[in-house]
Amino acid sequence: MIQQATVPIVPASRYRWSALAAIAVTVVAWASAFVAIRAVGESYDAGPLALGRLLVGSLALGVGLLVSRRWVAPTAREWGLIALCGIAWFGVYNVALNAAEQQVDAGTAAMVVNVGPILIALFAGVLLREGFPRWLVVGALVAFTGAVLVGASTAQMDRSDLRGVLLCLVAAVTYAVGVLAQKSVLRRLPGLQVTWLACTIGAVACLPFTPALLTEAAAAPAGATAGLLYLGVVPTALAFSTWAYALARTDAGRLGVSTYLVPPITIVMSAVLLAEIPPALALVGGAICLVGVALSRRR
Repeated sequence: MIQQATVPIVPASRYRWSALAAIAVTVVAWASAFVAIRAVGESYDAGPLALGRLLVGSLALGVGLLVSRRWVAPTAREWGLIALCGIAWFGVYNVALNAAEQQVDAGTAAMVVNVGPILIALFAGVLLREGFPRWLVVGALVAFTGAVLVGASTAQMDRSDLRGVLLCLVAAVTYAVGVLAQKSVLRRLPGLQVTWLACTIGAVACLPFTPALLTEAAAAPAGATAGLLYLGVVPTALAFSTWAYALARTDAGRLGVSTYLVPPITIVMSAVLLAEIPPALALVGGAICLVGVALSRRR
């Protein structure tokens, strides 16, 4: 006879606020990743950068997993979903995004990739039976409009490349696939365990880039390598862990819409770190993104 583990009673308000804090950490860290990839991409190609980031992330997550001492044996179905998440979201997504940001600016990349939450909300409504709450749909449309304005205002059309935009769309699709696969296994498995497994599987999938990573690491300046380490520790290990924590406590569609905050934050960081001054239209788009996120969280 299988006994179910007793779950301690925790006030709903505590779950809500802790999930919101986790979302905030994730959004800021992921926004910084667009800026860091843009800078580090001058020294590391797309594949080696993805491999280096995932190896660092896997190591950091592995240390956290050892400290937590929480492990639940996955079923065969869960292994399949974790592998799908690792290959799609951690592997293909990172390579595609790195390659895209060598073609288009950070604002455009953030805008196009944030088509992903729309796909998450739509797929989650069907596949995870989360439905389509009215305010979720309204908020998604409003926030997407804001993201389009942000991207349109920051895109440098003379330098933008169709290939880069298509790669951003690939990243958006694999992002959505990864979230949906992850959401299913987080119902039973600890978030840190799932994140470490997916990150490690993504790193294994990128191992063919090892020779190039070693060559580029030997020639790269210290600042670029420091940026690679940052991408592995903060936007990967930390942010994906806080994302998994929030995803286990929030609908996938509603949480995905919250990432519409990434483009406006990316614009601000780009202005400070890369001396990219956002036009007035970007500020308007960022404000609309905030309104859309607020609407999507109405009950």
